[in-house]
Amino acid sequence: MAKKTGEKYQAIIEAAVKVIAEYGYHSAQVSKIAREAGVADGTIYLYFKNKEDVLISLFRNKMGQFTTQARNELKDIKDPYELLARLIYIHFSKLQDDRNLASVMQIQLRQSEPSIRRGISEIIRDYYNFIEQIVRHGIEEGSFRRDVDPRAARKVIFGSLDEVATCWVLSSRKYALTEMTVPVYYILAQGLARDGKARPFPPGVLPGDPGGGDAPC
Repeated sequence: MAKKTGEKYQAIIEAAVKVIAEYGYHSAQVSKIAREAGVADGTIYLYFKNKEDVLISLFRNKMGQFTTQARNELKDIKDPYELLARLIYIHFSKLQDDRNLASVMQIQLRQSEPSIRRGISEIIRDYYNFIEQIVRHGIEEGSFRRDVDPRAARKVIFGSLDEVATCWVLSSRKYALTEMTVPVYYILAQGLARDGKARPFPPGVLPGDPGGGDAPC
C-alpha cells in the first residue's frame, strides 16, 4: 500500500468528502469516489485498504488539519476567555467553510459501523486534550472555577459545539454557523467563570466585529 501522502491521496480524500456527503457512507461506492477523484478504481486500493479505511483516513486527515490549525492560531494567546471564544469560532468556521465536510463529520460518521466509530475516537483524542488544556490553563490562571473537573468540562464544551454544528447541518433554515459563536461562548463561559459571571466576549475574535459588550439577553 502506498504512503498516505501526495496529490492523488489528497484528491481521493477530497473526493470522498464530496461523494459521502452526497450519497451517504453506505451508498458511497469506491467507484464513485474514484470517478470524482479522477483516478482508476484500483488506485484507491494503493492508498486505502477498503472504504472503511477511506472514511477513517478522511477523518484523520481533516481532524488533524483542524487541530493543528487551532493549536497554531491559539498558541500565543494567554487569556482563557479569549482562548475559549476563538476555539468556538474556529470550530464553527471550519465546518461552515465546507458544508460537505460538515455533513460527513456531523452526520455520516455517526451512522457508520462501530469499528469506524472506535477508530475515530482514537483520532479525536488530540483535540479533546487540547480543549482540556485550555480549561486547565483557565483554572491555573485563576479565571475559571477551581472546582471544575477539566475532563468533564472538555466533554461539555465539545458536546456543545458538536450539537450546535449538527443542528446547523440538519436545519432547513439557512444561517451562518458562526452566528452561534457569541451565544455559545456566554453559555460556556458563564459555567466556567470563577465569579459566576462570564467576561464580555473578547474583541477581535469575529471578523469585522470589535467584540465585547454585555451578554445577550
